[in-house]
Amino acid sequence: MMDGSGNSLATAACSDGTKRRVCYFYDSEVGNYYYGQGHPMKPHRIRMTHALLAHYGLLQNLQVYKPNPARERDLCRFHADDYVSFLRTVTPETQQDQIRSLKRFNVGEDCPVFDGLYSFCQTYAGGSVGGAVKLNHGHDIAINWAGGLHHAKKCEASGFCYVNDIVLAILELLKKHERVLYVDIDIHHGDGVEEAFYTTDRVMTVSFHKFGDYFPGTGDIRDVGYGKGKYYSLNVPLDDGIDDESYQSLFKPLIGKVMEVFRPGAVVLQCGADSLSGDRLGCFNLSIKGHAECVRYMRSFNVPLLLLGGGGYTIRNVARCWCYETGVALGVELDDKMPQHEYFEYFGPDYTLHVAPSNMENKNSRQLLDDIRSKLLDNLSKLRHAPSVQFQERPPETEFPEADEDQEDPDERHDPDSDMDVDDPKLPDEPSRKTPSTSIQNIRIKKEVGENELKEQDAQKGTSEHIKNGEVMTEEIPSAKASEAGPMSIDESNNVKMEEDNRNKLPDAPVSTFPKS
Repeated sequence: MMDGSGNSLATAACSDGTKRRVCYFYDSEVGNYYYGQGHPMKPHRIRMTHALLAHYGLLQNLQVYKPNPARERDLCRFHADDYVSFLRTVTPETQQDQIRSLKRFNVGEDCPVFDGLYSFCQTYAGGSVGGAVKLNHGHDIAINWAGGLHHAKKCEASGFCYVNDIVLAILELLKKHERVLYVDIDIHHGDGVEEAFYTTDRVMTVSFHKFGDYFPGTGDIRDVGYGKGKYYSLNVPLDDGIDDESYQSLFKPLIGKVMEVFRPGAVVLQCGADSLSGDRLGCFNLSIKGHAECVRYMRSFNVPLLLLGGGGYTIRNVARCWCYETGVALGVELDDKMPQHEYFEYFGPDYTLHVAPSNMENKNSRQLLDDIRSKLLDNLSKLRHAPSVQFQERPPETEFPEADEDQEDPDERHDPDSDMDVDDPKLPDEPSRKTPSTSIQNIRIKKEVGENELKEQDAQKGTSEHIKNGEVMTEEIPSAKASEAGPMSIDESNNVKMEEDNRNKLPDAPVSTFPKS
């Protein structure tokens, strides 16, 4: 709910009537990528969203950044080296010569090879990691509507997703924050992110999704995590036709309890818009305001918040939703009458920001919702307090020194004496510079015996790398300089070391998937 000035009114969580420092990542080329004729995933929706933001005047209230493309070694913090190498080299012209790899990495019909595939992955992953870096350095909210591709796995593509930018962003946030909360309101289960952090108590994943005969077929209420991660995965299985009131009757009490017991240092909210009424692939009945109420509620906790895109296949409604939610992030209420802009014809005949939900049946009975809420609150009650976590090896903090405007040469793009890591696109990454992927899966737990081995472990820390933050697009924001960190341990025990399995080998049998509805 908004007051007359456009700021959110106070909620039960905390006072929310203050402005936030919000940054926004956007690459003007992102709308040019094309999955292929008839494919429901259309990156053009990101360009449509940006046009709405511009014509509603929201960009002047945002710090706008062009993301620096994620590099191969950045992607390998989670993904297998050979999978990333495949994405980098495969093209529509050469894919027929790589049939075995296409099957191995689940690239084909749902996840096709298209022109610029690897650049697309670098762009959307770079925006999410860049947003995490900004949150680690003082921003309140970071937005990357091109991100949120939550199905991608360590060694395979899935559900239109190739690189899991969310996992990479969470790993960046874990450099500063002991605990990170991931919340997913896409209609599909956030399986890739849950799987990545299924055995750790440092990341809690909460997914609200359609469950049943529906892609990806995972996300049962009984799936709660494993080992140290038990009860740190929360799945909210829903049926067709859920409306705003029913959705919020679960979202607010569950998330309120999660915030109370888990106490995250940062939150990642995946705002998949396929949970909206009338989506091409979805079967929920949320209005844009109902969907955005999740953003408003998460904003009210005053915890660093990363907003990401995700699904959404009726693209005019995707653009409407993410534009409105950008306004919510800023604390600005937008006029329902849409301003004239280059994609105005997409929004006829009403040319309004909001659309009415349908009269479809809500198959989520009050009894069903009560049972789900009761069961999940009971699971949360087993988390008596936030886990006390210490890093075994804390990566160096990424720093952003302030530029001296009096000494800045506006005509010089890069200082030749700077130690900023700038990749030469003509030179391939050397194998020795790759870092092991930071998957929570495929790890070996090794007991350390004796002080000598512990000292040797400390002496063999990984080398530092450089993660560049997004390149500034607005003139008033100085260019930033960053140093990045190597991979880190997720486990907090003093006598247990979690090591990466660098072999990155796939099982002989492919992972089974379920067809999309």
